[in-house]
Amino acid sequence: MSTIAIVGGGSGGIVAANRLREKLGREHEIVLFDRDSHHRFQGSFLWVMTGARTPEAVSKPLSRLERKGIRYVNASVETIDTDAGRLTAGGVQHGYDYLLLSPGAELNMEAVPGLSEGSLTPFNLEGAVALRNALQRFGGGKIVVLVAGMPYKCPAAPYEAALLIDWVLRQRGIRERSHIAVHTWEPQPMPVAGKEMGDAVKSMLADRHIDYFPGRKVSEVDAEGREIVFEDGQRVAADLIVSVPFHRLPRFCSDSGLAEPGAWLSVTDPHLMTMDKERVWAIGDAVKIDLAMGLPLPKAGVFAHYQAEAVAKSIAAQAAGKGEPGAFDGHGMCFLETGRPIAGYASGNFYAEPKPTLKIGNPNRLNHLGKMAFERWWLWRWL
Repeated sequence: MSTIAIVGGGSGGIVAANRLREKLGREHEIVLFDRDSHHRFQGSFLWVMTGARTPEAVSKPLSRLERKGIRYVNASVETIDTDAGRLTAGGVQHGYDYLLLSPGAELNMEAVPGLSEGSLTPFNLEGAVALRNALQRFGGGKIVVLVAGMPYKCPAAPYEAALLIDWVLRQRGIRERSHIAVHTWEPQPMPVAGKEMGDAVKSMLADRHIDYFPGRKVSEVDAEGREIVFEDGQRVAADLIVSVPFHRLPRFCSDSGLAEPGAWLSVTDPHLMTMDKERVWAIGDAVKIDLAMGLPLPKAGVFAHYQAEAVAKSIAAQAAGKGEPGAFDGHGMCFLETGRPIAGYASGNFYAEPKPTLKIGNPNRLNHLGKMAFERWWLWRWL
């Protein structure tokens, strides 16, 4: 018998737990640790923001994994001792034979003074609900979508947010007395995806009369004065700020010596997702993987999912003493919701050299229906 510990109940952790349970007999124990009681499907948070989804519709109890023979421990992981094969969660020590780290990335609202008090973010479920309520009350004025720092989860999200807010205001009949702008740290939308994708997104914004300002670095948010202050001294007024905050690695990783403070987890092989510790793997948003083009692999649920599939195959092969390891090939896909309701779609190989190779489709109704179907399938299949 072996014990496989999975840290994190996001997309990567859930997929890995399911796949391992399918591949290994019940003599092998699979344990998933997460401080939250529910898995919240982040791909639908913007639909919560628009009111198209309720929080309950995009959340499932992680305890449902127990029905599949996956033990779930609802506790925060505090420390990990990879030499001893032991972790502490909720003050209790747990031994393991194999460890998969998929803790995700935390929001760091405090990195920009005033951001927490002066903005709302759709990057967590509570913020998406607060934005839904704010948009329902909004009577017109200035809305700024602010990318305060990089990297962040889901490269398309800020632009989806702006386009969906435009759609909400049009449905409410107040778009003509509202102004929407995107101010972003990035030099272009979704820079890893290349110039063609960036130009396509800028064209979508222009078609909806959404102003776009790249290369803007924020220094603080004046919550009381409802202004954004940028590093060049410019001040921009906003009645509602929709923020994309800095992200960071959960602290227990650096406390356990798995990463330097302020850094991300590193893997020795971007295909196998192995760390420099024996029988330890890392996947998802917590990992930084540098691409051939010099930029990091974007943080997105689709990559966590495919990495989880590969690592589950590798762990199962080691635990069972047979089979071949899995490998993540760098492929991924992305929907880009624009309202109306239509959506764009892109897919390709992010590990391609010298730069990612992507296929980009024009926004249409079928892509929107495809994302809806994917959401329902995902929650049904894995939970």
